[in-house]
Amino acid sequence: AACGSSSGSKAATPSSTRSTDTTTDSQPADGKPSGPPTTFVAEVWADNWFSLYVNGELVGEDSVPITTERSFNAETIEFEATYPLTLGVVSKDFKETDSGLEYIGTDRQQMGDGGLIVQVTDASTGEVVAVSDGTWRGLAIQQAPLDTECETSADPDAECESTTQAEPDGWNEADFDDADWEDATVYTAEQVQPKEGYDTIAWDPSAALIWTSDLEVDNTILWRATVEAPA
Repeated sequence: AACGSSSGSKAATPSSTRSTDTTTDSQPADGKPSGPPTTFVAEVWADNWFSLYVNGELVGEDSVPITTERSFNAETIEFEATYPLTLGVVSKDFKETDSGLEYIGTDRQQMGDGGLIVQVTDASTGEVVAVSDGTWRGLAIQQAPLDTECETSADPDAECESTTQAEPDGWNEADFDDADWEDATVYTAEQVQPKEGYDTIAWDPSAALIWTSDLEVDNTILWRATVEAPA
């Protein structure tokens, strides 16, 4: 995402609402969903793009393609699922190439910065049951530029190094071991500078803007969080 006060020509897209039925059959095993399904509403703002999985199933994604420069918008996604919930999110910051840079070849050439905030509400009670915070676990699977001095390179595709890894099998399922992942880093609004769409959501006070430890170099991140059934 563009940082600072840069302006772009792409128009922002307003928040949208979609409904997805991803009811999971009862699975009476440890950590697996069981019992009747519940309707939930997920509200997500990402700089720049996200997809949301619940109990291993895709329930929605950003309606604006990641290839859209300066795409800032919120999404509201309704889905059915069964407690406990395993939330999985893919968040991507816009990068023009694998160099990790944006506005390449212009006087605004720079590294972008990401940001993500999520809240999930149990529609049957109106209670917020999950928010993004420092307990979420993240894995950066695309990082660039590894040498940040190449930000001003005249040929960043040749000079900027990057690293990319595949999504681990089953990363968004309940029994996946994320012990090697890092805890989310919580950022302030001043650090992320959330743009269009962010203010269209009434965020719970406990919902936090998160990313991994490097807001600029870590471009694609997998996230995991578990939501137990209310007592």
